[in-house]
Amino acid sequence: MRALVIEDDPRIASTMAAALAAAGFTVTGEADGEEAWFLGSTEPFDVIVLDLGLPQLDGMTLLKRWRQEGMTRPVIIVTARGHWAERVDGIEAGADDYIVKPFRPEELMARVRAVLRRSAGHASPRIEVGDLVIDTRMQQVLRGGVPMGLTPREYSLLSYLAHNRGRVVSQLELTEHLYAQDFERDSNSIEVLVGRVRRRVGGEIIKTRRGFGYYVEGPGA
Repeated sequence: MRALVIEDDPRIASTMAAALAAAGFTVTGEADGEEAWFLGSTEPFDVIVLDLGLPQLDGMTLLKRWRQEGMTRPVIIVTARGHWAERVDGIEAGADDYIVKPFRPEELMARVRAVLRRSAGHASPRIEVGDLVIDTRMQQVLRGGVPMGLTPREYSLLSYLAHNRGRVVSQLELTEHLYAQDFERDSNSIEVLVGRVRRRVGGEIIKTRRGFGYYVEGPGA
C-alpha cells in the first residue's frame, strides 16, 4: 500500500516514513502544501498523514480543498495543535483521525491500520479469507494459527486484495499501490508476484478475471 506523508519537519517526517515503511508501505514524502495537494489529488495513495503547519498552503485548507473536490482517501492529521476545538475543526474538515504531537510511532501505525480497516468496511484487525487469517496488526498471514512467512511484498499484495474483496483489481492498480511512483512498471511484475503468493497460500485464494485483473471473493461467496 502507498502512504503520503506531508510534514515540513524533516525529523518527524523521517520518523513517520520509517514506521510506515517498516509496516510494508511505499512512502512518498512532501513538505510543501501546494505540491502535497497535487500529489494527493493525482496519485492513488491508500492513506495520507497530514501536518497542519505547512508552507505555501496550510494543512487545514489543503484538507478542505481535497474533500470539496471529492477526494475520499483516509487522512490522518498529525499536529502540535492539541486544543479540543482544533481537534473538532480537523475532524469536521474531513480528517479520519487526529493525532497530537509528540506521538509514538506505534500509535500512528495503530491509527493507520484502523482507518484503513474502516475505509474497507472491516471492524476487526483480522480478516478471514478462506482458511487464511490476515492479521493486519501483526502483518502476517496465518493458516491454522501458524504464520506462513510471507515476504512484505507478498503480504502487501494479499492484504490489498483482501481489503478490496469482492472487487476486481487491475494490474495497473496493484502496481500503483504496491510500488513506488518511480518504479519501472514491467507488466510481468504483478503476474510473477501473484504466482508466488498462490504457491505459498494456495491457488484458490486469489482468483483471476482474465483481461481485467485479480480478486479475492467477498464474504459468503
